[in-house]
Amino acid sequence: MPVGTLRDIIRHGADAYGSQTAFRYKVKKEIVDRTYLDVNRDSMAVSRMLESMGMEGKHIALIGTTTYQWIVGYFGIVGSGSVAVPIDAQLPADAVCELLERADVEMLIFDEIRRDVAKAVKEKCPSVRYIVSMQAEEAGDGIQSLSMLMALHAGEYEKELSGDQLATILFTSGTTGKSKGVMLSHRNLVDNAVCLDMKIPAGTISMTLLPINHVYCLTMDIIKGLHIGLVICINDSIMHVQRNMKLFKPEIVLLVPLVIESIYGKLKDAGSLIPKKMVAKAAFGGNLRIICSGGAYLDPDYVDKFKEYGITILQGYGMTECSPVISTNLEWENKKGSVGKLLPNCEAKVVDEEIWVRGSSVMQGYYKMPEQTAETLEDGWLKTGDLGYVDEDRFVYITGRRKNLIILANGENVSPEELENQLSRSELVKEILVREKDKVIEAEIFPDYEYAKKKHVKDVEGKLQELVDDFNKDMPVYKRIYSLIVRETEFEKTPSKKIKRF
Repeated sequence: MPVGTLRDIIRHGADAYGSQTAFRYKVKKEIVDRTYLDVNRDSMAVSRMLESMGMEGKHIALIGTTTYQWIVGYFGIVGSGSVAVPIDAQLPADAVCELLERADVEMLIFDEIRRDVAKAVKEKCPSVRYIVSMQAEEAGDGIQSLSMLMALHAGEYEKELSGDQLATILFTSGTTGKSKGVMLSHRNLVDNAVCLDMKIPAGTISMTLLPINHVYCLTMDIIKGLHIGLVICINDSIMHVQRNMKLFKPEIVLLVPLVIESIYGKLKDAGSLIPKKMVAKAAFGGNLRIICSGGAYLDPDYVDKFKEYGITILQGYGMTECSPVISTNLEWENKKGSVGKLLPNCEAKVVDEEIWVRGSSVMQGYYKMPEQTAETLEDGWLKTGDLGYVDEDRFVYITGRRKNLIILANGENVSPEELENQLSRSELVKEILVREKDKVIEAEIFPDYEYAKKKHVKDVEGKLQELVDDFNKDMPVYKRIYSLIVRETEFEKTPSKKIKRF
């Protein structure tokens, strides 16, 4: 059946996959399976609940980690014609309250791990009329129980929706400046998820590891997964990833580069005595075949490194404003060094070295931020802020960020990412930030102290200076690094694990 809205995705899943498992997760020590029919039934119950509370068409926030309750809550919201506002579960309560006010939220559905948020919202957010707990079994103290409300409102629900209808407001976690509420329609999200056939058969087991309030997880792990009939296993904690890999035995996972780099370090620690493919099987449960990388730039060398372990990395590129995927490599169609081929629903052009994209997944704009919207969208084209080019085969190559561009006093332009990517190839460099200071280029490095200890590097700063000196020899004068700072602690990061630049 053709799908044009998020409600269509759920209906299609129920029709096509029925009693097949859609979600698998742990409750204490028990493994629970929920079918595609369950997802349809439970999301309809949430829609009926919202209708009875007069919340149809309103803005409703969700906060929590990835759980079945979060997912059916989300699809129940958007399936009723309401607008879902996913909130980062790591934000302090005061910051959450500010976002709820900015997004005109009138109802909050929260995970008990953020009971503090519910308390703060009761005190500080008078516009939030209902507060609903995902786990509470009974109502009390002004807080409703999601399970009770769903049981009370079980039954069929249908509402006519338009693909152009606003479905979600997602707040960016940009490396600089105030977060913006990205407005994504049903069509934006659905087209992004369904326009490319990745030839993944129904019944394939995936495991969701990224925060669900991020559009990469929401669109690719959840929406696309439900459309193509995956068995989506939910990781209950970042602390239990390896244990859950062995339990669920996924064949495919989505990760950000920081995690991929960290995993590679652990694989290497196994040493050279055990065959690499055996090391990977022991670490990932035995079935992992594909890692999709997104959220930031991944050094292409990692594609070759993981291939030795029998794992294919498919690097992609996107941004929240594009729902999010713009391009991706595929197993049968890829180019090393690229961030993949443009999706079928996306076109691109390069304006003054900056990549602009247009297509059905480009956002409607930033919520209540007309000036920022006008700066970012021009005649339907989304200015990505990324520098790069697109080749004749529609493969995209990223060379840096316009916003991060260093413009020196002599007029030369330097992309800090270019320098960062080259220097970070050293195993001694764990994290790096390149910037301008006093009219010259400065590098601040957080070394891999564990690696230094293992390799008996006593003068870490001296070794890093040697690395910078060697790097400078091959660089034109204006790209050379003249100042080095060595950090004792990691950089502060955004929720999507990108280093905050300023």
